[in-house]
Amino acid sequence: MREAVDKGHAPTRLIAPGLKGFKEFLTRGNIVDLAVAVVIGTAFTAVVTSLVKNLITPLIAAIGGQPDFSALTFTVNGSRFNYGSFVNDVVSFVIVAAVIYFLIVLPLAKASAFRKRNGSAAEPEPTPVSDDIRLLTEIRDLLASSAAATATAPAPRSPGQS
Repeated sequence: MREAVDKGHAPTRLIAPGLKGFKEFLTRGNIVDLAVAVVIGTAFTAVVTSLVKNLITPLIAAIGGQPDFSALTFTVNGSRFNYGSFVNDVVSFVIVAAVIYFLIVLPLAKASAFRKRNGSAAEPEPTPVSDDIRLLTEIRDLLASSAAATATAPAPRSPGQS
């Protein structure tokens, strides 16, 4: 084994399958889609955060008072707890969640329900039946009708029966 390591064969034999698998993993469509989603999600987060910080929070401050709670603290045994920053983050989260829900999720759900409601009202066109299926259906119906006719017809009598 030591000789193989010295010649450079063992590391290549161990690394090559790993690199091949890694390359296949990277070239699958799922990883590219995920990367695009992360980048778009990051950009969208910046937009929503700016909307909340620059429009929604000042609007709430104008209606309800000061929106900054970072000055709120309490002290226990000489340790100071700045819970105001936590309150700011919770309020910011609730505002962001409400903005996303009311400006994005709810309108998209309403639009989807509207499309479903209008789309289901129109009757779908019947799919055309191929000639093979039509002929097989006719044969089946003819066989079923001839079987029903022989079952209801009286049995023929033999010449010796009365």
